[in-house]
Amino acid sequence: MPLALFVLALSSFAIGTTEFVIMGLLPEIAAELPVSIPQAGWLVTGYALAVAIGAPIMALSTAHLRRRSALIMLMGFFILGNLLCAIAPGYWVLMIARIVTALCHGAFFGIGSVVAASLVSEDRKARALALMFTGLTLANVLGVPLGTAVGHAFGWRAPFWIVTLLGVASLIGLVSVLPKGEVLQGNLIRELSTLRGLSLWLALLTTVFFSAAMFALFTYIAPLLRNITGVSPRWVTLTLLWMGIGLTVGNLIGGKLADWRLGATLAGTFAAIALTSAIFSITSHSFIPAEITLFLWAAANFAAVPALQINVVGFGKEAPNLVSTINIGAFNTGNALGAWVGGVVIDAGFSLSRVPLAGAGMALLGLATVGLTLATVRAKRAPLPSS
Repeated sequence: MPLALFVLALSSFAIGTTEFVIMGLLPEIAAELPVSIPQAGWLVTGYALAVAIGAPIMALSTAHLRRRSALIMLMGFFILGNLLCAIAPGYWVLMIARIVTALCHGAFFGIGSVVAASLVSEDRKARALALMFTGLTLANVLGVPLGTAVGHAFGWRAPFWIVTLLGVASLIGLVSVLPKGEVLQGNLIRELSTLRGLSLWLALLTTVFFSAAMFALFTYIAPLLRNITGVSPRWVTLTLLWMGIGLTVGNLIGGKLADWRLGATLAGTFAAIALTSAIFSITSHSFIPAEITLFLWAAANFAAVPALQINVVGFGKEAPNLVSTINIGAFNTGNALGAWVGGVVIDAGFSLSRVPLAGAGMALLGLATVGLTLATVRAKRAPLPSS
């Protein structure tokens, strides 16, 4: 695999860490600012909505730039946003800082995915994407638990200072190794014309329900573990590390499965997410069963990521930059939806142990959209998109 893929993985590690580390620090942020846990959860929702809204806008506004230049510019926004998070004096400044950070997120992953796929042969594209997104999974293996531990020890701002430095390192890497010759295509009419197909919108809706299923649970994992499972803040960190290992395993397996059979991979992972989420609503009351279930849940979730990206890009091959970026926006629309749904469950007075059931429901909706996509493709007598 080319060195540029590993730099993209480092960049995705930095972006993933700043997005997800807040999950383990919600109680601390809520206590200091001060706001309620669901209000602190809106920092997740606000970030996700900013990605969803900003992703296509940033992609189109950078369409005239070389991919290398666009990625470098977007990483600059990322560094600025994290610096603002680290010094934010109150809740709304922190929210604005999160939004600034999020502006780079969707377009970076969208353009970066196209670059990653262009660096390898046709039969290795899903694995190249999996390698890039391994940075995202490693953010959960290392970035989130270590950031949570640092946040517990030195305050919730400390992880954002560290991520700012990671952003600087990523920027140096991008400047050093990204290919210089390729230019983004800036034909706006042609780019937008790819958004008319029903199959593409079903694929994007599938992505939305995937992220909603994940973040309905993941947003509130720290208070759930502390209040229902009964673990200490230290064990929350270790559990996030354990889940991160599951995410990594699932992502690597998912890349190979997506190259093999895309439709079966999507259907199987959604079914597994629904099942493990429902089981966790029961096992969350006991430590060891909860840890086993969370590992399996995490693996099922990130096994779907490469398949979801290939699925969408396959239906919009004429404008891969825009379509890939919109799919990242779809991921984050789902993040916002999931965080909101989980918060609704809590605000309605239900136990935190009921939150995973909301995630299971979102996963079943995702499974239904996979079925509709397959039916639409078969009706047109066309094969599923290849990697």
